[in-house]
Amino acid sequence: MSLARPRGPSEFDDVMQAERAVERQDRLCPSEATACPIGETELFGVRFSNASFEEVCRWADEKIARRSPAYVFTPNVDHVCRLHRDAEFREAYAGAGLRVPDGVPLIWCARLLGKPLREKLSGSDLVPRLSAYAAEKGYRIFFLGAGEGIAEEAARKLREKHPSLQVAGCYSPPMHFECDPEQNQETVERVRASRADMCFVALASPRQELWLWHYTTAMEVPVVLGIGAGLDFAAGRVPRAPLWVQRIGCEWLWRLMHEPRRLWRRYLVDDSYFLILLLREIGRRLGKESFRP
Repeated sequence: MSLARPRGPSEFDDVMQAERAVERQDRLCPSEATACPIGETELFGVRFSNASFEEVCRWADEKIARRSPAYVFTPNVDHVCRLHRDAEFREAYAGAGLRVPDGVPLIWCARLLGKPLREKLSGSDLVPRLSAYAAEKGYRIFFLGAGEGIAEEAARKLREKHPSLQVAGCYSPPMHFECDPEQNQETVERVRASRADMCFVALASPRQELWLWHYTTAMEVPVVLGIGAGLDFAAGRVPRAPLWVQRIGCEWLWRLMHEPRRLWRRYLVDDSYFLILLLREIGRRLGKESFRP
C-alpha cells in the first residue's frame, strides 16, 4: 500500500475550497484524551495543542497508565501548508492525540495574531527531553526509523546522558518498508512485542504521519511520537543549529544550508504558500476588529 503520493506546487487545491475542507474536518482529539484535557488554539485551520512540556508529560503519564495508544505530531510551517492541499494528511492529523508546535516562526505568528502558543516542542526538542523524563519515570522507549544504525546510535548516546534510560528496542526498517506488506508487518510486530511505553518514529514527512495514522493502534504503544530528523540530531549525524540561530527563527535556514538538495524545494517552493495563509489570518483578524461593537 502506498501511503503518500507526490504532489507538485501546481497541484494545490483551490484556496477557498481547501480552507472550507479544513474547517469541516473534525480535528478534535480522541475521546479518551478528555481525561487529561489540554487547551487548543486554532491557527491557519490547524488546532494546535497549547501545552507546556510538563503538560505533555502528564498527558503521557495517563496514556501509559491506561496503555491507551495515541500518536503525537509536531506541526511546522511545512505541515501547515500540506494540510491545505492533502486530504489524507488532514485525516491523519485529525486522529492525533496531540499537535504541539514545531518552529519559532509559528510561535511568532501566533503572538502576532493574538493567539499565543505556550512553547515550541519540536521532535528534535522532545527526543532528549522525553528521554530524560522516561529515565526518571522508568519508562521504556523504542527507537524506530532513520538510516541504518542511527536509531542504535541515538539510543546509546541518550543512555550515556541518562544511564537509567530503558531502551525497549531499536530498528531502522528498509526504505519504503510501508509499501511491502511483509516488511511493514515485521516492523509493527517488532514494536508491539517490545511492550514499550513510548516510541520515537523518525520517518520523512508525510510518510511518517500517514504511517502513524494507520498503525499506532496495532503497535500497542501508549505514546508514539513522530519526530522527523530527531534521531539524526540525537545521534549527532546531523548538526543542530546553535541556540542563537534557533531563537531568531532561522533553524530552517541552517538546515537548508546543510541539506540543500533535499530541502530546497520544501522550504523555498512548497512552504512559500505559508505567506498567503498568514496574510489571510491577518485579514480575518483586522476584519473582526473593524466590526467589533
